[in-house]
Amino acid sequence: MAIKIFIDQGHNPKDVNTGAEGNGLYEQDITYQVGNYLFDLLDQNPNFEAKLSRTEPDQVLGTSNTSSLRSRVDSANNWGADYFISIHTNASVNPNIKGTEVYVYRLGTSAYYLGKNILNAIVNRMETENRGVKANPSLYVLRRTKMPAVLVELAFISNYEDAMKLRDDPYGFAYAIYRGILRYFGLII
Repeated sequence: MAIKIFIDQGHNPKDVNTGAEGNGLYEQDITYQVGNYLFDLLDQNPNFEAKLSRTEPDQVLGTSNTSSLRSRVDSANNWGADYFISIHTNASVNPNIKGTEVYVYRLGTSAYYLGKNILNAIVNRMETENRGVKANPSLYVLRRTKMPAVLVELAFISNYEDAMKLRDDPYGFAYAIYRGILRYFGLII
C-alpha cells in the first residue's frame, strides 16, 4: 500500500494568509512551485501517493488566516494522509540571517526524524546553512494534523544569497525534500 503524503504549499497568492516577500520574490509562489515539483517526484514513485493543498497557483484557501490553515489540515486529515509536509520560506528583518530549518510538534518523534532527513538533504544539495530541527507545538499545522507533520523553512527569502537559490532552483529544493523522504523510509542509503 502506498504511503500517503500531503504536501501543503504554504500561504495564499492573495487576500488572506499571504506569505513573506523579499528580493523581488513571494513566498506563496515559491512554495507552490516547490510543492508541485515534489508532487511530481512522489507521484512517479509507486511507493507513494501524494496530494497538494493548492492545485492552482491563484487558488486561495479559506477566508482568514485561521480558516486557511484549517482547510489545509482538514484536507490532510480527511484524506487520511500518513505524513504532512508544509513548505515555507523564512524571513527576517536582518538580511544576513540565512539557512534552512524544520519545525515539528515534538522532538524525538517520527516527524522529527523525517524532518532531520529532509533538512540534511536540503543542506547537502542546496548548500544552505543548517539551522536545525526545532519543536514548535504552537504552529497550527503541526498541532492539528492527525499524522506526523513537518514544516520546512526552505531558506530565507529576506537573504539575497538564499533568495537566489529559491528563485533559480526550486526543483533542487523539491528534489532534496524527496531524497530526504526516501532516506527516512530506507529507500536509499
